[in-house]
Amino acid sequence: MLIVSKFCDHDQTPMAELLLPFDERKKSRFRTFATCGEEVGIFLERGTVLKDGDLLLSEDGRAVLVRAADETLLHITQHRALSLVHVAYHLGNRHVPIQIGENWLRIARDEVLKQMVEGLGARAEDAVAPFHPEHGAYGGGHTHGEKSDRDNSPIIHEFGRYHANG
Repeated sequence: MLIVSKFCDHDQTPMAELLLPFDERKKSRFRTFATCGEEVGIFLERGTVLKDGDLLLSEDGRAVLVRAADETLLHITQHRALSLVHVAYHLGNRHVPIQIGENWLRIARDEVLKQMVEGLGARAEDAVAPFHPEHGAYGGGHTHGEKSDRDNSPIIHEFGRYHANG
């Protein structure tokens, strides 16, 4: 198995390629297969999101190229910019990863969300393309406060840390 645990410089020639959908690219630890069929174990820093074109370095020194796979998406358009912003607001309020383009949005194919989008007056059509959502919808997780001394990870709703009387 090819083990990958870090990124490498783009001046190296890729010896293997990973074709990954967004749901796999947003994981930091998983097992997959290179396009050549070789098994690959990914062990990256938590919170890492792989992008199309990223170059990873395997333990045996080989460079591994990441490619975003085509996925079935909803391509959302609206003839008025303000109406499209309204749709984006409602999708974001549901913490849906969204790819934003010039006068369009893309989300993962979901029938319930398609009905909502169309109910808001937008057009939602199936599209097959790589998915590159904005980082804010998933990057870093949902946290409040600074980093904790315990494990160097963000504090998530740590209520016991503060006292009402000082």
